Amino acid sequence: MITALISRNCRQASCAKHRWLATQAPLPIVLGIRREDKNRWERRVALTPSHVKRLIRETGARVLVQPSNTRIFNNSSFERAGAKIEEDLTKADAILGIKEVPIDKLIANKTYMLFSHTHKGQAYNMDSLREFLGRNIRLIDYELMTDQKGKRLVLFGTHAGYAGMIDGLHGLGQRLLALGYNSPLIHMGQAHVYPNLECVATKLRHVADIISDQGLPDAFAPMVFTFTGAGNVTKGARAIFDRLPHDNITVDELPKIVADRFNPRYKNRLLALQVSAQDYVERIDGGSYDRAEYREFPDRYRSVFAQKIAPYTTMLVNGIYWESRYPRLMTTKDLADIQRRRELKSRMLAIADISCDIGGSLEFMSHASTIDSPFFYVDAVNGVEHKDIEKPGVQINSIDNLPTELPFEASKHFGDSLYPYAKALALGNLSDPVLSRAVICQNGKLEAPHAHLEKNLAAAHGIRVADTRRKRVLLVGSGMVSQPLVDYLARSRDTDITVASNNLDEARSLACQFPNTQAMQLDISDTRGLDASVRGSDVVVSLIPAPLHPQLADAAIRNGRHMVTASYISPEMESLNCRARDASVTILNEIGLDPGIDHCSAMKIIDEAKSRGATVRSFISWCGGLTAPECSANELGYKFSWSPRGVLTAGLNAAKFKINKLERTIESGSLFAQKFGRVPLFPGFAFEGLANRDSLQYADIYGLKLNDMDTMFRGTLRYRGFAEILDAMYELGMLSLDNAVRMTPFEFLASRINLEPGQFDLSQIAHALATRLNTTPTSPLVSRLITAFSEFGMLDPAHRAIHAPTHLDFMSHILQSSLKFTSGERDMVCLFHEFGIEEPSGEYNVHTSSMVAYGDAESGETAMARTVGVPAAIATRLLLEGKIQTRGVIRPTIGEIYQPLLERLASMGMHFTETTKQGAHHSLQQTMAWN
Repeated sequence: MITALISRNCRQASCAKHRWLATQAPLPIVLGIRREDKNRWERRVALTPSHVKRLIRETGARVLVQPSNTRIFNNSSFERAGAKIEEDLTKADAILGIKEVPIDKLIANKTYMLFSHTHKGQAYNMDSLREFLGRNIRLIDYELMTDQKGKRLVLFGTHAGYAGMIDGLHGLGQRLLALGYNSPLIHMGQAHVYPNLECVATKLRHVADIISDQGLPDAFAPMVFTFTGAGNVTKGARAIFDRLPHDNITVDELPKIVADRFNPRYKNRLLALQVSAQDYVERIDGGSYDRAEYREFPDRYRSVFAQKIAPYTTMLVNGIYWESRYPRLMTTKDLADIQRRRELKSRMLAIADISCDIGGSLEFMSHASTIDSPFFYVDAVNGVEHKDIEKPGVQINSIDNLPTELPFEASKHFGDSLYPYAKALALGNLSDPVLSRAVICQNGKLEAPHAHLEKNLAAAHGIRVADTRRKRVLLVGSGMVSQPLVDYLARSRDTDITVASNNLDEARSLACQFPNTQAMQLDISDTRGLDASVRGSDVVVSLIPAPLHPQLADAAIRNGRHMVTASYISPEMESLNCRARDASVTILNEIGLDPGIDHCSAMKIIDEAKSRGATVRSFISWCGGLTAPECSANELGYKFSWSPRGVLTAGLNAAKFKINKLERTIESGSLFAQKFGRVPLFPGFAFEGLANRDSLQYADIYGLKLNDMDTMFRGTLRYRGFAEILDAMYELGMLSLDNAVRMTPFEFLASRINLEPGQFDLSQIAHALATRLNTTPTSPLVSRLITAFSEFGMLDPAHRAIHAPTHLDFMSHILQSSLKFTSGERDMVCLFHEFGIEEPSGEYNVHTSSMVAYGDAESGETAMARTVGVPAAIATRLLLEGKIQTRGVIRPTIGEIYQPLLERLASMGMHFTETTKQGAHHSLQQTMAWN
């Protein structure tokens, strides 16, 4: 009887057709090959295109391959082999990979075949094993695919040995140079720099010639390389080492050899010491070593490696398989004892821990290193672990994916070994003894040989281990504020960024500037394409127009991905809160400048006040994106570093606020007319301001009691004169959201002021404006408007026609083209909070927190783009790092967000200046002039 490959709830009558019924003969399944994402170096694949082609031909199976731009075999090679390139592997019955799968990428009710690193009870992967069980996944581990005698059949061991030895020689050459000694080993590179093993062999011949000709540093003679283990890992390491001039020695010879260290024969030859357990363990109670006893009762033995072998070893190449019931090869204390002995300063210089058992046979091996950063150093005497090659400590190379440095040959070798069992899997033949022996869990339970892992699962509950896989960000939108966001994220080498836009050229123009960044075209109305793109990311960042955010957030929740956006939480977005929480998804909104940084800086002061028992009686917040004063020479005193449409539509909002204990309301359409004509924040700036939406709601958002407050106000800053022009444009119907428009700018102006055909004279235009605005042709307002319309290019009848869906969009187009920043100009943002705080003593203090930032005229980066894009990027990074645990539709008003965000902003030069003055007479609520 064939075991069902996939556990499915087939209670319907149609389940009689299920191909996995025990009464049917084996039928081919859908096999998925996942994209490796643990880190950017992981380029291996379980089956090569030639294996896939053969598998499809021999079994008829369908093969889905996740796309990858880093895999050693490109997408088209798999397509030519007959596979389908598919991001979504939910249609696959079984999924093949190499390294561990991130927990949030596991698909329930599937069979997974990979290196899970769980069967020895590794604490750092118990969370993964718990998820395999919880999601009803059958887990087949390559490491357990053995013959009847227990010999492993599917492994990368030899290639791990190749790469580990190459990297070890490279590291030792670097270490010797740091200690002040040149050596032939300095010419060795890391394994990944060689296209294939033939190139490695050529390099080794070159290094061997230099050793024979020039010799090795006298200070480190004899150079003893000690090899542990007798499996494929060590065989691979020896295959590399043995190409260098060397002599094989035994443990018994060590004291004599080192005593004769100046013998010329050691000048031009390395020494290889191969050891086994009988060489480095002894019975605690005395007596001779017994291999059978040691395997059955290892607790009767102790390691003497640190006393017998380590004091003579230059480099340890560790390839042993170790389990916790066996004595460690070396403890941290053993290492410290050796490092304290001055006469051994040239010994135990380096360890190539190819087996990479964290905290295993070498107690002080604390973590896996990476191909990017392959070495770390342990100074056991001082209890220090560091990465400074010139400081004391043994160099440790503990890369856990060494074969991926030789991805082509490693994948081919591995696929050749795996193919018979992949074929059995493709045919649904899970009764194959090799496959059945390799199953760790299925049907939500551990298999009998692994039942003991229940204790490890319980012991590891709550343990979190750093996730070293590559992070993936999907940025939807490629507009004005995208560049600083991508710039910040791309600085992390572990992050891949996809810029998705309906404007592919714009996305490509952005992506090509940064490493690990690609562009793609995306239509968010295409649900299937959107889901695939979202599912292929860890965090989605939405920089598209605000009305589209809920649609993207819905996709994020549907696919279990976090999302970040700088826009306000709309009612539609708020309605997704429960679904997001239930899906354990964070939808972080309002994380730009305003809203965004303003929330963070405000909550810092508010929470500090609450912590000392103080009461916030007044809160005033002003923020504005402006031109730098020297670039403001136009009637609006304004240029656009972000969407003009957003500026114009913001002016149509209604507003509510409280000042001096009186609640005020400004109706929609009256915001420009009811401006704050004087906002005296800094003597050098002539600011006016506009009330910003519903300020009163922020009392609750910020955890304040509105009834206890005299003032609750949030506003937008502009230079004086801005609101007068915009109010006139509103009165002229230029900001209407009705009616599509197709005409020239002059025709549009003429239609708005009832100008008769043929009337082009400025006096006629002035008269028409005065009539429409109920003023005189010689009034300052009319004069300012004519100047403004001239600056906008609206007085030239020769301009081409513009097509826009509304009057407001028509004006947005005009303003964007006429009031854009030119070369050498810069913008400015100003954020200013004022708090009236009553201390427990009754003292009333006015506390301010402010930030002024300028754009970079030389690079063209705007302050607006930076102060919107960078906070959003930092928030994205915090989500990628798991620092944000709150779920649902949220704002950055909680400490787990605003505290690290403000710290990281300050490290980039975006910091707040705080002041405190005693007495309510210092408050802005006494001096702001409201029309």
